[in-house]
Amino acid sequence: MNLNYLFIGVIAAIVLYIVGIYNSLQTLRVRIKEAFSGIDVQLKRRIDLIPNLVETVKGYAKHEKSVFENVTKARSSLMKADSMQEKAAANNMLTDALKSLFAVAEAYPDLKASTNFADLQRQLEDTEDKIAFARQFYNSNVLEYNTKIRLFPNSIIANAFSFKEEQFFEAKPEEREKVAVKF
Repeated sequence: MNLNYLFIGVIAAIVLYIVGIYNSLQTLRVRIKEAFSGIDVQLKRRIDLIPNLVETVKGYAKHEKSVFENVTKARSSLMKADSMQEKAAANNMLTDALKSLFAVAEAYPDLKASTNFADLQRQLEDTEDKIAFARQFYNSNVLEYNTKIRLFPNSIIANAFSFKEEQFFEAKPEEREKVAVKF
């Protein structure tokens, strides 16, 4: 009789351990989704700022049509992106297009002095900072999750329940390069 209780106790402990690991992996999955939605919110905010910024610059630099088209195309790509990889690629394309837009703005002193343009530029910079923080938060959660599903004995349970590694929201190659500072 005592062996039966011992056997039942051991089985119950194993089941509770498996349930604990499974629940912790599910919790991490939910955190990753929440962190990704944080990136999404900031990217949406960025998308919403772009038309105002383009219209402001257009008022001063009417002949820079290709720059405006590139920004609009990149913005549209970001709006259509669904997966994390598509959003990362579209975000990088929009960042490049915005660099061109700001380069155009540099050539127009009246535009740079415009309070509307300065306000939009400040809001965009603030949004860029929030996107960077959201990416960092997302990647921290992915790191924790990926590490947990690789560790033994979690890896056995993760494989049994088809938990797969998540992808990091990665910087584009030129963001990883050292910046040359010249005086």
